[in-house]
Amino acid sequence: MNTPAAPLTRVSQTALRDGVLIALAESLTSGLLASRVGAAPDASSWFAGGVVAYRTAVKEDLLGLPPGTDPCSAECAEQLARGVRTLLAADVSISTTGVGGPDPQDGHPPGTVYLGWATSTGSGHRLLRIDGPPETVVETTVAEALALLDGVLSR
Repeated sequence: MNTPAAPLTRVSQTALRDGVLIALAESLTSGLLASRVGAAPDASSWFAGGVVAYRTAVKEDLLGLPPGTDPCSAECAEQLARGVRTLLAADVSISTTGVGGPDPQDGHPPGTVYLGWATSTGSGHRLLRIDGPPETVVETTVAEALALLDGVLSR
């Protein structure tokens, strides 16, 4: 059975086994992802920490997002992941960015979400289209980010 805790349990086991340090960069999820990861088994051994970069200026100044980059884009998600990985000297990083709603933002419909990931061998992204109110968008994003982290660690 795949319960919500299952990806975190696997993440913890894999990170401990492989000696992997994990970092997070969050915009859309405003720290909720880090809160969940920090509560995982043995997180103090493998979780470096996270950055909540809600404002575009923070994304640019702290995580290296080039000015003018759409904050709801694959490029943004990947740079946030690369930036936090470097900033916190982690092995693997995950990022979240997008439009929670209820209204569109900068031409993007609510529920448009990008997840990013970065490792020493590269980076990538995943686009999500989530229906529902902002709370559903955020909770679904966290669940999908945990699944992505689990998948990246399993490679």
